[in-house]
Amino acid sequence: MAVPDARAVTAVPAPAGHSGRRRAKNTLVWSLCALSLALMAAPVVWILWGIVAKAVPHWQWSVLTTDQIGNGGGLLNAIEGTGVIVLGVLILGGGLGIAGGLYLAEYAPAGRGQLLRGASEVLSGVPSIVLGYVGYLSLVVALHWGFSLAAGIIVLSLLVVPYITKMTEVAIRNVPTSYREGGEALGMRSGYMLRHLVLRPALPGVVTGLIVAAAISVGETAPLLYTAGWSTRGPTFALTHSPVGYLTYVVWTFWDEPYAASRQLAYSGALLLVVLVVLLIVVSRLVVALTQRYSPDRRERLPRRAKPPRSPGP
Repeated sequence: MAVPDARAVTAVPAPAGHSGRRRAKNTLVWSLCALSLALMAAPVVWILWGIVAKAVPHWQWSVLTTDQIGNGGGLLNAIEGTGVIVLGVLILGGGLGIAGGLYLAEYAPAGRGQLLRGASEVLSGVPSIVLGYVGYLSLVVALHWGFSLAAGIIVLSLLVVPYITKMTEVAIRNVPTSYREGGEALGMRSGYMLRHLVLRPALPGVVTGLIVAAAISVGETAPLLYTAGWSTRGPTFALTHSPVGYLTYVVWTFWDEPYAASRQLAYSGALLLVVLVVLLIVVSRLVVALTQRYSPDRRERLPRRAKPPRSPGP
């Protein structure tokens, strides 16, 4: 019995109607995706254009070098205050969040871990103004700290800890189990194995959580209104009884003032906030790119090198 040659078998072409319907569905899906992207990008472009159009024509570099004086001046005090607050949040909130994520991923029993995750999700859902009011009653009034740097940092840290904890836990859980098994097979101590075989591959996710925390700290207003107050001078680094200036207060307060100089400070502050957020995004991308050499799927993301041609045989 003769076997038909496989090369002689040709594929039966699909009916023209089916091909046309597939192309129509594909075009429709891509059109909906493009429309969704445009709907998401349009508000961002509109806001950025409004800020740039109002801030750039009247921009003065003295805004970066002088403090706010009366209805004018600069924003040096607010820039320094924002930087100090963000640094404090990264130290306090970042430390608590990373430790919490590490505990949930590596050490927490099942029941206790579920309870702590639920509590973290509830905390992340509390409005920031509510946290600010609680911080005002407990820290500013009850403990007699007054409007202060410590009160603002503590409240903002409570706000960002759930995000850092979640991202840290997810990043650590994504590290392959074979890393831990290999470390145990080599006789590594648990602490050494955790530092060198688990945390290093999880570093991009941890850094992303810290950058998100910094961005939230830069953009929050309500918690700081209740806890940090406002000051036209630079931060004194005293933890209590030391009001601090910050950029979001300038935007929230000065934009509807009857003085042109105050409104211009509000526009300049908004522009600086946008620039700070963009810089945080760029820094996060750079840090993640530098730490990708520890990532478990590094080989899959590297471009494949073309194989050299084989030399002809003798």
